Amino acid sequence: MLRILIIDESRVRAAELCAGLVTAGHQVAAVLPSVLDLTAQIEAIKPDVILIETNSPSRDTLENLAVMSRDMPRPVIMLTHENDSDVMRAAFKAGVSAYVVDNLDLARLKPIVDVAIARFEEHQRLKREVATATQKLSERKIVEKAKGILMKTRGLDEGQAYAALRKLAMERAQPLVKVAGDLVAMAKFLL
Repeated sequence: MLRILIIDESRVRAAELCAGLVTAGHQVAAVLPSVLDLTAQIEAIKPDVILIETNSPSRDTLENLAVMSRDMPRPVIMLTHENDSDVMRAAFKAGVSAYVVDNLDLARLKPIVDVAIARFEEHQRLKREVATATQKLSERKIVEKAKGILMKTRGLDEGQAYAALRKLAMERAQPLVKVAGDLVAMAKFLL
């Protein structure tokens, strides 16, 4: 059973959404009238999913979502009447997982929640992959820079420079990138 936070200015629409979510087998964690102080609300409520009903997402709404998405990512479903593609892109960029335009048939809530969660999980996986690849590239650059320093200062070829770095890393029982980083830092002072 998922805990869903509803954000809707209209109490009538919020009540309809609550009923539809309960019928779909979810628990409504809370109902808020706006996204103001969203990060603090999420910390307190700890919802699994956030559902926002709005006529048109405002700039403030999207900014609050972007901060929340960065600090405490959650699947976000936005129900709106705004079908402008630029607004839709801005919503996705802010962290919205599902953007549903026009009137919602409450029977569709469960599959919409399921799609939003699947899309959110895939997006999070891709972000982790990009972060890992970026970190590996950064580490590789440091090792390459350290090899270059050894090649220049000691007259080693690339293989010998790499072997020297590996040997030093093993002697110090430190990761290769740590030893390479230390060498690059020292070279800045000495060269």
